[in-house]
Amino acid sequence: GWKLGVTALQQAPAVDVVAIGLMSGQVIIHNIKFNETLMKFRQDWGPITSISFRTDGHPVMAAGSPCGHIGLWDLEDKKLINQMRNAHSTAIAGLTFLHREPLLVTNGADNALRIWIFDGPTGEGRLLRFRMGHSAPLTSIRYYGQNGQQILSASQDGTLQSFSTVHEKFNKSLGHGLINKKRVKRKGLQNTMSVRLPPITKFAAEEARESDWDGIIACHQGKLSCSTWNYQKSTIGAYFLKPKEMKKDDITATAVDITSCGNFAVIGLSSGTVDVYNMQSGIHRGSFGKDQAHKGSVRGVAVDGLNQLTVTTGSEGLLKFWNFKNKILIHSVSLSSSPNVMLLHRDSGILGLALDDFSISVLDIETRKIVREFSGHQGQINDMAFSPDGRWLISAAMDCSIRTWDLPSGCLIDCFLLDSAPLNVSMSPTGDFLATSHVDHLGIFLWSNISLYSVVSLRPLPADYVPSVVMLPGTCQTQDVEVSEETVEPSDEMIEYDSPEQLNEQLVTLSLLPESRWKNLLNLDVIKKKNKPKEPPKVPKSAPFFIPTIPGLVPRYAAPEQNNDPQQSKVVNLGVLAQKSDFCLKLEEGLVNNKYDTALNLLKESGPSGIETELRSLSPDCGGSVEVMQSFLKMIGMMLDRKRDFELAQAYLALFLKLHLKMLPSEPVLLEEITNLSSQVEENWTHLQSLFNQSMCILNYLKSALL
Repeated sequence: GWKLGVTALQQAPAVDVVAIGLMSGQVIIHNIKFNETLMKFRQDWGPITSISFRTDGHPVMAAGSPCGHIGLWDLEDKKLINQMRNAHSTAIAGLTFLHREPLLVTNGADNALRIWIFDGPTGEGRLLRFRMGHSAPLTSIRYYGQNGQQILSASQDGTLQSFSTVHEKFNKSLGHGLINKKRVKRKGLQNTMSVRLPPITKFAAEEARESDWDGIIACHQGKLSCSTWNYQKSTIGAYFLKPKEMKKDDITATAVDITSCGNFAVIGLSSGTVDVYNMQSGIHRGSFGKDQAHKGSVRGVAVDGLNQLTVTTGSEGLLKFWNFKNKILIHSVSLSSSPNVMLLHRDSGILGLALDDFSISVLDIETRKIVREFSGHQGQINDMAFSPDGRWLISAAMDCSIRTWDLPSGCLIDCFLLDSAPLNVSMSPTGDFLATSHVDHLGIFLWSNISLYSVVSLRPLPADYVPSVVMLPGTCQTQDVEVSEETVEPSDEMIEYDSPEQLNEQLVTLSLLPESRWKNLLNLDVIKKKNKPKEPPKVPKSAPFFIPTIPGLVPRYAAPEQNNDPQQSKVVNLGVLAQKSDFCLKLEEGLVNNKYDTALNLLKESGPSGIETELRSLSPDCGGSVEVMQSFLKMIGMMLDRKRDFELAQAYLALFLKLHLKMLPSEPVLLEEITNLSSQVEENWTHLQSLFNQSMCILNYLKSALL
């Protein structure tokens, strides 16, 4: 009907009335029942992208445009009442008034969702709250701080943002980099595109002095100067760090690092120069090397945790170690290929290097030697990350794979493929999440570390291992079925290891009994004196009901007594009192068959008082015999021969000697057994003592030697 393309349709609050947005920027309010046009409005910002009506009593219509502006029209007076300019930096994709509320929700291609409230006297919208991400793919991400709750991310849209892993309300944007922030403030420029800095390519952050001065240093695409940023103020800093004497225009900053103290920034340039700047004052503090540190472009710079050593690497394939204070070259290492990425784990002094031949070299900065070499990627390695303890190295490459290398064993322990190549990886300082960014994706993806909450096999992957493809989470509904099919896979869990009672017959093995069962056997008299009650126990008036139990270390319920004979005799049977214990009977059996395992188990199940009673009853005066005492000594000899339950054998023998020492010399059989035992104990202890002395000697040397 209007000979123009229709771009938006919206039902009005009135019955049978529809708002129609056209390509020309016209909005037509039309009654579709009678086919009558009620009113027309026109916006000069291009086609109408979306339309919405207020339903809280105000006859207002909002219309979106491709410029990011929103027009507010009064339907009674048929006029424009307000303009919301630059509501979004890109086209308005959708806008909706919430039902019966003065709230307008808008979104756009700038990856922002904003809620505007209309509570002013003139009817203009005020920004109430918003959620915003990057509007272009990411260039670099890094965890910020030590709590693992903030991720700093730089994007091709020129912004630097902080995302919280706890809740979205803690997200914040540090804004666009501006060439001259003071000029923008003074002149109040609305369109800052002409003074914005190019996208950040690499950045380094340190929170040590964030409350005193800027703690983030960033290098920009095609720019020589590096910008500083302040995390607490959420803004670009006061300084642009660049050498003064540079005359060439094609030199750019390619690598940055900030010291662990937050005082110095180290910047590497494409000309091979590496400079040091003070973060507080922005003053140049010197350069490494006479003219330049490297002949080629600087690919990576790193400073150790104590500001003693600076490591730089260049495209010519050299890795150089410098003294941080006097800028003198200490050592140089020639690499097999040109390096692409360099990463230092400051706590352990381990340096990771990703080379252009798709291999990874790991160096120890103390010995300055290559300690591990990994190969397996089929494409350029984009980024690497160390686990907080320095045991894992995680690498992401253009072959769409993320691999986890175990540094102590030098093996690949995890590998998975993605449907989009990963550009950046960053491991949380707490080790619970791995953050990744991907080609043509605006978001940061978090991967949970399964080894923190379940049993995972960390065995090396076989050479013919085929990694599975993991689909990145998205809003497309067709992916749901595929993901559910892939997640049902048998998990490779670690095989539970059953430890034998003794690893080797030659090894002295201790029992698993607690110390309270054997350590105080010689001091039972003192303990009983201390624990003697001052007054007899009193029976409580209303005692609770308890199921009767059998006394012992392992709780067991007592069986009910069968009292069949009501006239039971009260005469005590002396034969019952003189009955031998189970332990004595098992010792007598041991004399015959030379097996003492059952008797030993009975002692293990007894408490200290029970053990003393059993050993005291072995003497002939207390119902035992010389043969039973001889059998007990043979049992101790068997324990020493096997080298099992070593501490129990010593404790039981010590208590036996304390109780029966006066009687032993009068019995030749027992004297002979004791002599044999004495040589056994001395032989075992001499061997143990030599091992202890050797270990103590090595420990003392390691503690005192100057390595």
